[in-house]
Amino acid sequence: MSQKRLPEMEIFFGDNVDLIARITEMHAHYYSAAVGFGPVFESIVAAGLAEFSERLDNPRNGIWTVRSGEKILGSVAIDSNDLEHGDAHLRWFIVDSSLRGTGYGKRLLDTALAFVDTKNFAQTYLWTFSGLNTARYLYENRGFLLKNERKGSQWGSEVLEQYFVRYHPDL
Repeated sequence: MSQKRLPEMEIFFGDNVDLIARITEMHAHYYSAAVGFGPVFESIVAAGLAEFSERLDNPRNGIWTVRSGEKILGSVAIDSNDLEHGDAHLRWFIVDSSLRGTGYGKRLLDTALAFVDTKNFAQTYLWTFSGLNTARYLYENRGFLLKNERKGSQWGSEVLEQYFVRYHPDL
């Protein structure tokens, strides 16, 4: 598969205006069309992002966005909320449909994982669900291992939830 020509975009670190609204909007639209998630899912994403944004002053938390001008077209975050176990939580990884196949998803993920490795997190975990094959490929290609699968409804509808872990390569 040939890669699309990369449009003029930049990856930015940190918070900015419209962060919560735009990342929530991208998740709501994508997951509504892909799997039928509705307002419950949208509110979970918005509430999680709002809570996380209040903790961005912690140097072990980070969020990266791909932007064209001021418009956010992709995101990924590392949440160190589980510090007592030395874990990082990879969250809100999404790329706008206009950027799929351009390599920006890989760049976002690689940027977040470089941060994780620099901060010496023992492991990075994420929750997703079965059927998101492109994302799963990206995760597994970067060392994430599927550790658990179960039926669950943490996102408002029942899906086969998947728990992935990536161990720090040098710890």
